[in-house]
Amino acid sequence: MRVIGAADVERTLDYPGLVEKLRDAFRSDIAVPLRHHHTVPTYGAEDATLLLMPAWQRGRHIGIKLVTLFPDNDTRGRPSIMGAYLLLDGKTGEPLALVDGPSLTVRRTAAASALAARYLARPDCERLLMVGTGALAPHLILAHAAVRPIRHVLVWGRDPAKAARLAKRLNRRDFRVSATADLPAAVGGADIVSTATLAQEPLIKGDWLRPGQHLDLVGAFTPRHRESDDVCIERARVFVDTREGALAEAGDIVQPIAAGLLREDDIAADLADLTRGQRAGRRFYDQITLFKSVGTALEDLAAAQMCHQRA
Repeated sequence: MRVIGAADVERTLDYPGLVEKLRDAFRSDIAVPLRHHHTVPTYGAEDATLLLMPAWQRGRHIGIKLVTLFPDNDTRGRPSIMGAYLLLDGKTGEPLALVDGPSLTVRRTAAASALAARYLARPDCERLLMVGTGALAPHLILAHAAVRPIRHVLVWGRDPAKAARLAKRLNRRDFRVSATADLPAAVGGADIVSTATLAQEPLIKGDWLRPGQHLDLVGAFTPRHRESDDVCIERARVFVDTREGALAEAGDIVQPIAAGLLREDDIAADLADLTRGQRAGRRFYDQITLFKSVGTALEDLAAAQMCHQRA
């Protein structure tokens, strides 16, 4: 069994290639049981979460990701999300690779948002707002820039110093990155708004949105967390990565449904619908689109397959 570390994951999973790999995976026949989601009590302010995410492709591979989320780790100088991915031979069950979980997760998550943006964001999007300064933030910026002509990036975070450090680290010739403290103005000026936070109360207000924007919601992956308010849901055409996952775990979807503001049938499409051409994405230039991602084991399996093949 090969051990594939973070450096190898970063080397093998380039965003243009990974976006295409995910597009092929969503078109394929991959079995994805609903992930196991367990709350683990801790001695900290917030409980931890244990996620078990299996998937398999008949005759090819079986994979399972084990992930832990400890929100209080941020105060200890440790990553909030950690884990590992085990890739098995689909014909014999033989373990093939143990892949670094955090690096695989951030890359496949960012690539899924970029895949959605190919169908939902306007082709001429140049301005991106990144809300959040955690491990996902730089990957979401790079992934969106791989599928849209991003030229200007703003970063907003609850800690302005972290936002400034991230902007300085990512600033480059092909697109300029800077920090902002004015979230409403930054939302209003962006073509794509990408969020990756652990917010329990909405950060993005629908009244700030303007026609033609694309809202990419990546954080808030439990029913009690939320990044967008009700007005966002009312103004946007809503898409998800998978219907099963979003309807079970996404606070940005579950809460509006419980309040009677959104029906399950109002979800226009998921990534399988979009990649197979079964549902349309963006219909017109001035439409506001909203994509809610909670993650799926299909994405992990596809990324692990690509990583194992190239490593």
